[in-house]
Amino acid sequence: MVYRNLGKSGLRVSCLGLGTWVTIGGQITNEVAEELVTLAYERGINLFDTAEIYNAGKYLLFFNIIFVGLCVCVLEFLDLVITLTFKVCFRAEMERGLSRKHIIEGLKASLDRLQLGYIDVVFANRPDPNTPIEETVRAMTHVINQGMAMYWGTSRWTSIEIMEAYSVARQFNQIPPICEQAEYHMFQREKVEVQLPDLYHKIGIGAMTWSPLACGIISGKYNNGIPPSSRASLKGYQWMKEKILSEEGNRQQGKLKELQAITERLGCTLPQLAIAWCLRNEGVNSVLLGASTTDQLIENLKAVQVLPKLTASIVSEVDCILGNKPYCKKDFRS
Repeated sequence: MVYRNLGKSGLRVSCLGLGTWVTIGGQITNEVAEELVTLAYERGINLFDTAEIYNAGKYLLFFNIIFVGLCVCVLEFLDLVITLTFKVCFRAEMERGLSRKHIIEGLKASLDRLQLGYIDVVFANRPDPNTPIEETVRAMTHVINQGMAMYWGTSRWTSIEIMEAYSVARQFNQIPPICEQAEYHMFQREKVEVQLPDLYHKIGIGAMTWSPLACGIISGKYNNGIPPSSRASLKGYQWMKEKILSEEGNRQQGKLKELQAITERLGCTLPQLAIAWCLRNEGVNSVLLGASTTDQLIENLKAVQVLPKLTASIVSEVDCILGNKPYCKKDFRS
């Protein structure tokens, strides 16, 4: 496993982390979830991403049971980095948003469920149009000063909104965010490859990315339609099914078939290439993986071994096939 600093902070995280959206608390059983978390730790992952909303908060209770088991080996969570994301849009009106009330009360409730004294990084998922950014910044500073969290970050915020949060923090002597969570994969590149590097060099914002396989689209499982056991077949994921079967989805599947020639030369799978491709970006501190089986997680973790094989010529070949490399006006090395 490779470890990197999260942004310009001193927090060291594994370059691959374990995410839990859809899978833990939803798509898989508790037994499989425990196997996945244990396996992830044994293979060097120290970063586990959670959210207060997953499975109506019940997921956090189960996650605590797993962590207590790991404590036998890691001694009071000292080797783990736990991140918690506050979802803005998926609760009742009075229980959502990034207000001081929701952040403080929500974090306290989540810590009680996890039976932890603090969270390493608290993420604010999507800006809250009903709450001034200054209030959110002050609330995040408060929970850090109270020892409830070590750092805070943003998720799905625009560069302008992140800069505003940073400016507010500096103006009022508050604590700025250290990291942005962003979707990043071969078919979605602009934000992580152009916008976030600019923020990193200006204010030290790091990048923790998710969905390296584009919700499974890049796995190759949809080459011949929608398998009944796939995520796109789940209730509530009609949007994903429509995306895969669209004209653009067909073009993407064609590009994935072209990439198979590269995977054969490298001796890896398409998912391993896609994850390593994300890791090859120096601005990416950690890539969150999703897995529904231990075999899947084991195979995807091998992306770290593929990373050294991604030479400049291989990356150039991939870019040529994808045909979507964003244009960056600045060279930060100069």
